[in-house]
Amino acid sequence: MAKRDYYEVLGVQKGASKDEIKKGYRKLAVQYHPDKNPGNKEAEEKFKEATEAYEVLSDDQKRQIYDQYGHAGLEGMGGAGGPGGFDPSAFQGFEDIFGDFSGIFENLFGGGGTRRRSGGRQGPNQGASLRYDLQIDFKDAVYGTKAEVSYSRNETCSSCKGSGAASGSSRKTCSTCQGAGQVRHNSGFFSIASPCPACHGEGTTIDNPCRDCSGSGVQKKRQKILVTIPAGVEDGKRISIPRQGDAGANGGPYGDLFVFIRIKAHPYFERSGADLYCAIPISITQAALGAEILVASLDGKQLKLKIPAGTQNGKLLRLRDEGVPSQNGRKGDLYIKIIVQVPTRLSSKAKTLLEEVAKLEGENSSPTPISLADLQS
Repeated sequence: MAKRDYYEVLGVQKGASKDEIKKGYRKLAVQYHPDKNPGNKEAEEKFKEATEAYEVLSDDQKRQIYDQYGHAGLEGMGGAGGPGGFDPSAFQGFEDIFGDFSGIFENLFGGGGTRRRSGGRQGPNQGASLRYDLQIDFKDAVYGTKAEVSYSRNETCSSCKGSGAASGSSRKTCSTCQGAGQVRHNSGFFSIASPCPACHGEGTTIDNPCRDCSGSGVQKKRQKILVTIPAGVEDGKRISIPRQGDAGANGGPYGDLFVFIRIKAHPYFERSGADLYCAIPISITQAALGAEILVASLDGKQLKLKIPAGTQNGKLLRLRDEGVPSQNGRKGDLYIKIIVQVPTRLSSKAKTLLEEVAKLEGENSSPTPISLADLQS
């Protein structure tokens, strides 16, 4: 069967730019990729046809020869006419569809692209970072504290220094994969690579593993550290402690420890940013006549608070600089909500006095409703 014109295969004009050629090829490769069309011979042929066309038209020299002499001019050059010339770089920036597309095709075609994956034992890798949830008191979150945390982590084995091999022995090249860390299985059109089952992708094996760590190179140990909680820390805040996570593989550095702060609720105080809030009850006479009372702050100080005459129930009064310390050295404010308590039991004398006040002030037996919005403000 005569070969189709390469430009026609990719759906582009003869004078198309390299970007247009690459775009046309991407579209076809996605449509006819064997993974999306298992067992479909027609899709497989179209995929190989598109790959062949792209291999020629993306190469300036081959494209020039093809434009002058057609398919006949490429005979004997090699590369054109088979999948070995596939260029995975055509899919750089296209990982959202197939992930690492170049890696897929290197497995399919046994390399030939511009990017390659190397097998064998990896170099040092940083260890995993760990998480610790720390619950602290409300007061400690406001003023800061130090807390001891105890947790388990992987530490480099002291016996084998992380090698995994017992004293006097060492790692050897895996005889199954010859140190590649991968084995390949050919299945018709495909050549699929998978981690070596003998060395689990390491590329090396240990004949005499370390007894203390069973060849892993790490040991699970429990440790305690002192964590500094800054003043004003908020609920959910993450504190990073470098190099207190798990030990890295193959002698790599330790990961980090992330301490997440959880703050216990306080029975009387609440917090909004740098400000504190609490509620204080007063009598109806204090509210009506005004008074000066003592209010206990979060840290136990006795603060003087002036109650203006005629203070209404729910009124917010403010004490400046008695709130939460901030990083810039300033402090928030303490807001006190006034709760006017109405006595449920009155002595006969108190009842008589209130009745006299009612006569003097005049009681409104038909009050006008008050807007709920006005009450909330």
